Amino acid sequence: MENQHPLRDLTLGQILDHTVARFPDNEAIVYVDRDFRLTYREFSLLVDEMARGLMALGIQKGEKVAVWATNIPYWVTLQFATAKIGAVLLTVNTNYKKAELEYLLIQSETENIFLIDGFQDTDYVNTLYELVPELKTQQRGSLSSRTFPHLKRVGFLGQEKHRGMYSIPEIKALSVMTTHDEYLERQNQLSPHDVVNMQYTSGTTGFPKGVMLTHYNIGNNGFFIGANQKFTEKDRVCIPVPLFHCFGCVLGVLAAVNHGTCMVILEGFDPLLIMASVEQERCTSLYGVPTMFIAILDNPLFSKFNFSSLRTGIMAGSNCPIHVMEQVIEKMNMTDITIIYGLTEASPGMTGTRIGDELRLRVETVGRAFHHVEVKVIDIETGETVSPGVQGEVCCRGYNIMKGYYNNPEATRQAIDADGWLHSGDLGVMDDQGYLSITGRHKDMIIRGGENIYPREIEEFLYRMEEIKDIQVAAVPSEKYGEEVGAFIVLKETADIDESDVIDFCRGQIARYKIPRYVHFLDAYPMTASGKIQKFKLTELSEELWPDRR
Repeated sequence: MENQHPLRDLTLGQILDHTVARFPDNEAIVYVDRDFRLTYREFSLLVDEMARGLMALGIQKGEKVAVWATNIPYWVTLQFATAKIGAVLLTVNTNYKKAELEYLLIQSETENIFLIDGFQDTDYVNTLYELVPELKTQQRGSLSSRTFPHLKRVGFLGQEKHRGMYSIPEIKALSVMTTHDEYLERQNQLSPHDVVNMQYTSGTTGFPKGVMLTHYNIGNNGFFIGANQKFTEKDRVCIPVPLFHCFGCVLGVLAAVNHGTCMVILEGFDPLLIMASVEQERCTSLYGVPTMFIAILDNPLFSKFNFSSLRTGIMAGSNCPIHVMEQVIEKMNMTDITIIYGLTEASPGMTGTRIGDELRLRVETVGRAFHHVEVKVIDIETGETVSPGVQGEVCCRGYNIMKGYYNNPEATRQAIDADGWLHSGDLGVMDDQGYLSITGRHKDMIIRGGENIYPREIEEFLYRMEEIKDIQVAAVPSEKYGEEVGAFIVLKETADIDESDVIDFCRGQIARYKIPRYVHFLDAYPMTASGKIQKFKLTELSEELWPDRR
């Protein structure tokens, strides 16, 4: 029987303080590419300095502090500094452009935003100046924006000075303006049930919604995610996934801090740097979505690196093909790798495989419910719980369920029913041992002439073609059938096949209505920044590729 650890009634600041008291000299954060290292004591002092600086700026309890940045060292510092003063960390997708940022700042009523200079082809500083031209003319600390009436302060996460923005050195220097007693008094006002984190869901349907999560939600979820990997103060977890997403800031940061584990953080996804970080820092755990692991395994320099220190980790975001899982276990030494399933609205972990679970469970299921969490599968029409082996909608209830969507009570009511169950919108099947298999999104299901087709089934079948590196099956609109099956395939470099080979491979093997009517080869999939493949964009692409479809 697993250890049923009780839930902890702590704020994120208290969780950090407990860990610092136990392991002050253990390394907390490491960046291999810039030789940045902090022990837990050093990290805690930096957090306190930043928190007092934020208070000196005038940031009040309950104010939102948006962070628009890649995984830079100050990101995690801000995560805890905002938590310690009762502010709400609002994570901003690094792929956002001007219109998306404008929507987020208005809908969230954000009072503060901190940003880096930019990412890829987006200049964050100029984007903000375009949205808030007042920054260039008004005095800092008394910002009055016509478009964003709530916005009061802008901080730049670096040394450089920009008009209207506070720099990191200035914020640190201001920390002396906040007394120790004032800082303690602020912390004493906080409850573990206060909102501490807001994340905007990807918005694959409709406009993004701000998910409000409390200290209690994500602090406890982080604890159990770490416990599920058997984390101790001797572990070192490599985190190349985005911190703005739950995968990074909860499954990564909070799982580590709860257990005194060292975080080896990468600013972005770079297979070579991941391999170097794992080898140099002797990482015991590595996180990623399946496409990340595929990219590492396929890297021409893979064989040059030593993965013997690895033991566990998390693969999440989408289902893992069995041949990828076998290679991760055999070639990367990740014998105890775990699969996690959840939603931002569930803090995010709902279910997970356990160390020791057989391979089949790690590729065919997303594990079983975590401690203190209930998971059930219901009939979409009746709402009744279905029998084991019967498909339905996955629902969850427990300490981890969000407080709601910010300023959107109607959407909150649609997501969480009167009995406290969060309706995921995902389709799943649970076996009689409680192991859950995700069979698709309710909206990912392809309905061809009245036949329900689940993309996952066809994807798994086509993975048997050795030329295929990755595959996604999505709906293609059809006048005759409503929807047809489309296969969007990434081939291995050495592959030499065409569309007809894929269709021939299916003939006689799967039902005729499941055979892809359309096949398209591409180099990469449209993804959210957190690594989730956006199937709806493949459907949109199909309308361009095959305009005369019937």
